[in-house]
Amino acid sequence: MTQPPSRVRRALLSVSDKTGLVELGGGLAELGVELVASGGSAGALREAGLEVVDVESLTASPEMLGGRVKTLHPLVHGGILNRRDLADDRRDVEAHGIRDIDLVVVNLYPFEATVAREGVSRAEAVEKIDIGGPSMIRSAAKNHAFVAVLVDPADYRSVLDELRSADGVLGDATRRRLALKAFERTAAYDAAIATWLAGEEPGDDPFPAQLSLVLPRAASLRYGENPHQRAALYGRFLELVEPLHGKELSFNNLVDVQAALALVAEFDPADAAAVAILKHNTPCGAGLGDSPLEAYERAFATDPDSPFGGIIVSNQLFDLPLAEKVDEIFTEVLIAPEFSDEALALLRKKKNRRLLRVDLAAIDRSELDWKRVYGGVIVQEPDVAVEALASAQVATARKPSEDELAALAFAWRVVKHVKSNAVVFAARDRTLAIGGGATSRVDAVHAAREKAARVGNDLAGSVLASDAFFPFPDGLETAVAAGASAVVQPGGSARDELVVEAADRLGIAMLFTGARHFRH
Repeated sequence: MTQPPSRVRRALLSVSDKTGLVELGGGLAELGVELVASGGSAGALREAGLEVVDVESLTASPEMLGGRVKTLHPLVHGGILNRRDLADDRRDVEAHGIRDIDLVVVNLYPFEATVAREGVSRAEAVEKIDIGGPSMIRSAAKNHAFVAVLVDPADYRSVLDELRSADGVLGDATRRRLALKAFERTAAYDAAIATWLAGEEPGDDPFPAQLSLVLPRAASLRYGENPHQRAALYGRFLELVEPLHGKELSFNNLVDVQAALALVAEFDPADAAAVAILKHNTPCGAGLGDSPLEAYERAFATDPDSPFGGIIVSNQLFDLPLAEKVDEIFTEVLIAPEFSDEALALLRKKKNRRLLRVDLAAIDRSELDWKRVYGGVIVQEPDVAVEALASAQVATARKPSEDELAALAFAWRVVKHVKSNAVVFAARDRTLAIGGGATSRVDAVHAAREKAARVGNDLAGSVLASDAFFPFPDGLETAVAAGASAVVQPGGSARDELVVEAADRLGIAMLFTGARHFRH
């Protein structure tokens, strides 16, 4: 049974992040709340002219071990954990001279920020593992029937407002909400420590025995893939991707943006401008050029039918010439490392268009890849095998020319981002036709060939990348009939010999990479 809330008469404050601390302390003091604080928190409150009881005077025990021990004491935890409605607890606290603590204000040593710093030492990281803070948070959250706990400065104002409006009392719903937030914080903190320790000695196994996944909710989404599905975004995605204009991103937008970033990240902006166009998590085209406009025009020519309502991503500045060209059709999302002022002024004229600035250099392409299954997740290393082309085996009598090699390298980077079964016809600076999501490899080739014919793209002299091996010669023969003069594929089929014989008979060059690019 829920106990009637009691007035907050005594608060313990021990914070690393002192944002809003003085304002909170002052507000509590005005309400007649006694302030107990440790170390720097006590100093900050006292410097602001507030009366404070030091924790060490409360416990009659000094801080020791360089500050490692200061709040771990029965006079602290007894005051927090006392169940005010139990006679045995009342007898204990009276016998030991323990006074109740009704509000605990604690945030933790900045462990996550510390280990994120370049060159941080193991000793530095270990000293930022908070012990007393989580102990007090957990004690207060456990006893939330009687005690409120604050772990986030963003909650200070609302708690003060409630105390002022309710004669110093915090309601049960508020204490429950704050307890939930407290346990979420300690769970995330422990997960960060476990993840760091696992990374200290990774060995040959990138997968920990216990997988910790604690991500803060970054945004509530309007809906999921369909309007009847609710959805939310978790994690730090919006720290990498900054919305500059337009409606909030939808679930489908976010999936498409992720696919777009993964594709454009294959190309170094120092080498050439790269632009990709995607629709429904699938590339419509990709191009390279001396300028973003030139790259866009090459990408667009792959499939002029599909970009309407899609996503365009550039690895270089989104300038005015590109903006003027893109403005000719409706696009859902435009992404770039930066937008020129002139481009922004033009692109912002359409209110439903979303503009995103992305820090491509901050994207960690080594992050593990996750997929959900009922009752759990499956996790894999990222597919970074695009460099396999450098050591690829020439499987045919004819070797590819330098121009074909450049085109094969481009196509091999793009096909990785097309759903299996996937093929990409390409030149050295553009895709010419894409076939993906087919249930057989020859169907993927037919789909790409038919699309190219419909939009007027000539595949004569093109190269072809296939995300997996050709199980039969028919897919290869169809590609050559469409105009392909060189092919890159993983190899590894039981019928590789027949496929190589077909390639030699048709006079084309073929590379085996030994690495597959399935995308399911």
